[in-house]
Amino acid sequence: MPRIAKTAKSAKNYPMSNAPASAPSAPFVAFGELLLRMTATGGRLLDELPLIEPFVGGAEANVAVGLARLGHAARMISVVPENALGQGAVNELRRWGVETGSVFTAPGRMGLYFLTPGAIHRRSDIVYDRAGSAFATARFSRFNWTKLVKGASWLHVSGVTAALGPNSVAAALKAMQTARKLGVNVSFDCNYRPTLWQAWGGDAPTLIRGLMAEADLMFGGHRDIELVFGRKFDGADATPVREHNAADFAFAQFPHLKRMVSTRRTQVSADHNRLSGQMFTRERALETETYDIAGIVDRIGGGDAFATGVLHGLILGEDDQTALNYGIACGCLKHGQPGDISLATHLELVDFLSGGSFDVKR
Repeated sequence: MPRIAKTAKSAKNYPMSNAPASAPSAPFVAFGELLLRMTATGGRLLDELPLIEPFVGGAEANVAVGLARLGHAARMISVVPENALGQGAVNELRRWGVETGSVFTAPGRMGLYFLTPGAIHRRSDIVYDRAGSAFATARFSRFNWTKLVKGASWLHVSGVTAALGPNSVAAALKAMQTARKLGVNVSFDCNYRPTLWQAWGGDAPTLIRGLMAEADLMFGGHRDIELVFGRKFDGADATPVREHNAADFAFAQFPHLKRMVSTRRTQVSADHNRLSGQMFTRERALETETYDIAGIVDRIGGGDAFATGVLHGLILGEDDQTALNYGIACGCLKHGQPGDISLATHLELVDFLSGGSFDVKR
């Protein structure tokens, strides 16, 4: 397990259950591709053709499962192939309590990606194998988006879905626009993946900018704003000044945007990172403590876990600082767990933020 240096912070007392009793019943809805992650094991390189360990994941699915684990009603909208791999991915979501009645089947293949985990001074490496998947080629124009998102508390979409091709980016935009018309909160994680955009020559800046315009909550930082507007902001890289300037610019460009949230990560090595969170609103800037994470088990999905924690707090009606603290707690805890999905409980987040003990729980 990773070693996480924690600074004691105040935390609210909640009932001894997986989530606070005040968790609302309106479902959180996520739209995106379900994937199988194939992970090289034992510190071996992928080109050694080592033993491969599979995990179910996907940016939006990770958040849906994370929130279900935290006690919220969560529903997934997706398309999987009509085969055992697609069914296995659906079964994994059901296992953690995600409602899958809006996960449809279609001809095609399962989207895959292959991970060589980083170690010490060797960084992680990902190879995508998603072209022509059942999701990427799905006929989203036939979807009744009003029916799919009506009554939801939030709709969550990420830039990974948009990066798959013109079909999926159009579907993501339609889903977000429909949610906005219905009064559903819209969350967008920029998740820029240049390899996926380059595979089909997509105009990432223009298309991502269109998705940002529909978001109430955006997970992204100054690099994302610089990408879509083709400009640089004053201030050294990854400093508060530069982040402030980018956030101010984003709020001026996107009238619907209420919060812009991101992590700040320092990579000492592949196994040792420092992580903090920051949130900008139109009125103020917030940040968390910086946590030292050594002995990382698996950092993939850490950003989705961070988003999960922030959304958890907002759905509960907590103040912005508390939501941000939940985000960094969830993100840090994910580094100690293999696979893409965060399985942290509410009580674990509270324990983390209160400087809890590392003693064995008996």
